[in-house]
Amino acid sequence: MYLGIDIGTSELKALLIDGDGEIVASAHAALTVQRPHPHWAEQDPQAWWQACGRVVTELRQQHPQQWAAIRAIGLSGQMHGAVLLDNDGNVLRPCILWNDTRSADECAWLSEHHPEMMAISGNMIMPGFTAPKLVWVARHEPDVFSQVAKVLLPKDYLRWRLTGEFVSDPSDAAGTLWLDVAKRDWSDELLAMTDLNRSQMPSLVEGSESSGTLRAALATEWGLSSSVVVAGGGGDNATSAVGVGAVAPGDAFISLGTSGVIFVVNDALHADPNSGVHAFCHALPGRWHQMSVMLSAASCLRWICNLLSVTESQLMDEIAQLTDEELKRAPVFLPYLSGERTPHNDPLAAGSFFNLRHETNRALLGYAVIEGVTFGLADGLNVLGNAPISRCSLTGGGARSPLWAQLIADVLNIPMVTHPASSSGALGAARLAWLADGGDEAKVCLKPPVVARFTPQPERGEWLVKRLELFRLLYQQQQAARTLLP
Repeated sequence: MYLGIDIGTSELKALLIDGDGEIVASAHAALTVQRPHPHWAEQDPQAWWQACGRVVTELRQQHPQQWAAIRAIGLSGQMHGAVLLDNDGNVLRPCILWNDTRSADECAWLSEHHPEMMAISGNMIMPGFTAPKLVWVARHEPDVFSQVAKVLLPKDYLRWRLTGEFVSDPSDAAGTLWLDVAKRDWSDELLAMTDLNRSQMPSLVEGSESSGTLRAALATEWGLSSSVVVAGGGGDNATSAVGVGAVAPGDAFISLGTSGVIFVVNDALHADPNSGVHAFCHALPGRWHQMSVMLSAASCLRWICNLLSVTESQLMDEIAQLTDEELKRAPVFLPYLSGERTPHNDPLAAGSFFNLRHETNRALLGYAVIEGVTFGLADGLNVLGNAPISRCSLTGGGARSPLWAQLIADVLNIPMVTHPASSSGALGAARLAWLADGGDEAKVCLKPPVVARFTPQPERGEWLVKRLELFRLLYQQQQAARTLLP
């Protein structure tokens, strides 16, 4: 048996697979994000460990025989978060998350004083990445910065609690701006730009390799062998790719979770940092990937549902009753509730509705939101350039909606397929655990069954193209109007 654990933004998920790759059980525990100031997003790392304990207890109680047969554990996690530890392993401050944009000024400073950072890292300097966060800490919390002994990414904090080892992997480390992505190793030059050094970083192993074994005391507490291997694992999108079998050049998927991601596998590094496209290592050796990332995707739907006091499924049912004629006149929504990454790299971008009227009902507002997120994906696909995508898997919470899946197929003009809901970062993490235990990649990294297929509808594409043009114009106008706001 193999256990995969995925630290997301809104929940920690875990699942068990057997030696045939079949999913045996899964569990999840909710997480919350703290936003003490505008542009901030933080979580307490201890909350991840507590959530991990809850899912472990649930799986162990409900499936005791399978639990006892676990041979390896894989880890997946939200990327870019900065977990800062002192010499005694104490957490110095809450983790600054991937969607925290407070370090915009620090990004501008790095771009001015260290423009070579983009060439070495292969990526644009953005507030979401880890390095600018540490520059912010050095400037605004110097007492904290002076005590930093280790900088860990979220899943690697969990690994440390599991094994006592400070280890990361190239796919997750690539999102820090401290990795030489081509070499798959830390860059001493990049670290020095933020007054850090290699000793403050975890060591690196590939995602499918062993990073250590469970601490003996924890293994006893959990009812497992202390020989259980913990795999290197990966950043959430790279592990999701392993989960949907996107492991060969040209394979692609869209993740419609808290954030929105278009992910394309490459057999070499294809970096274009000025476009805002991310160029990262894959969770498997010898492979890389390109990725466009929007900061608010399914979280926009969650936001509007909370405002309207309606469930997501109920709102989707109401949207499904709308006619195309009604949709053509719906408001247009800019989904930039947390600023934006690809392609704008604009932490000050904001969400907005255009074309509200007395007759606008909540179904039309809901449609505008999912359409706006889809248009944001289209902007990301546009800057991916020549990435060959003939078919795309759709994963994440948003993939549960056939209506949204069809809309994405229509706007992006790419056939979409969906898979069982458990095809996620947790599944990819479990597969990496299997590989670390000696599994064969050709057997382990299979594409999961297709649940549904969605083919682009040209007749809808015509009017959606016009609405997409308006969407892009509204962002340009927002940029011009922003100077009038305090």
